Amino acid sequence: MKRLPMKNAPSSSVDLLALADYVEQFSSRTVVLFGDFVADEYQFGDISRVSREAPVLILRHRETHFAPGGGANAANNFAALGTRVFPISAVGDDPAGDALIAYFRSKRVDVSGILRVRNWTTPTKTRILAGWAHTVAQQVLRVDREPQSLIPEAVHKQLQTKLQARIRLAHALAVSDYAFGVAAPALVRQVISQQKGALPVTLDARHNLHAYAKAGITSATPNEAELEALHHVSIGQNLAELARVGAATLAEMKLQSLLVTRGRDGVALFEPGDRLTQISVYGSDQAVDVTGAGDTVLAAYTVALACGASPLEAAHIANIAGGLVVMKRGTATVTREELLAAIRRQASGSAS
Repeated sequence: MKRLPMKNAPSSSVDLLALADYVEQFSSRTVVLFGDFVADEYQFGDISRVSREAPVLILRHRETHFAPGGGANAANNFAALGTRVFPISAVGDDPAGDALIAYFRSKRVDVSGILRVRNWTTPTKTRILAGWAHTVAQQVLRVDREPQSLIPEAVHKQLQTKLQARIRLAHALAVSDYAFGVAAPALVRQVISQQKGALPVTLDARHNLHAYAKAGITSATPNEAELEALHHVSIGQNLAELARVGAATLAEMKLQSLLVTRGRDGVALFEPGDRLTQISVYGSDQAVDVTGAGDTVLAAYTVALACGASPLEAAHIANIAGGLVVMKRGTATVTREELLAAIRRQASGSAS
């Protein structure tokens, strides 16, 4: 395979004011989010003493915070960006499922596409954070609760019906596959094949990227670790290897663009025609918390494409959104106002 030419793309390579114009349009777009909803629970405790039963800390419970995770975090980011989002997903008939639905109702997001599944567990990640008084709490343990059974076929058929109905009203479809069984490549393929006209379809798949190769996906947003696992390689600072596996993924999936997030190394955008653009990380390269940052990138990239931005312009917008969200603790979002302010600050800095 021909090696892609590497070219750096500083922020001046795009019109920053044009990026702001796209972000201004976010509220005029409707996006369907199809994928796995996860409940993120944070339990905070103050260190009280060491247990006599075992060499472990005893925490005095202080408070519990809840946040949407997984595909639910992507939906939450769409809402924070001012975009009208229709989530299509399934949750269990359990307290975590109740909390997710209640949360989105409080945000005035239409929850009619979120199905309740009896005898099924809503994927839940419980993080235990400990600290002394007046210190920043640190995560000391995470407990995951995952479904022990597959989603019934009847539920998948209901999801397909809802997806087909909602996608007709949308400017884009985002698929968030966290491997809990809601997002099924065959279902996505069937729904997209019935669509008339071009529609941006973006994908964030934790483990199963190549399963969507013939599903009609137009863009994917994996992180570097996911790309490494997919190709059984280590990239690190080997830019030639990054170029090789990125180009291979772009070609195999027949994508219009592939946006690879690289942590402190920013993002890499692959496009047809042997085009690879590297964009430096926005802001500090010392992230406070990367939890859920990929969901923010998916949301910003998707809605930017839905507004007519080029993949390069959308990549810059998503890179800035990702740089903002990793400076927040926990599963967080970026608002449209925050994103606009950051773009305008960068524009004024470039002009000075």
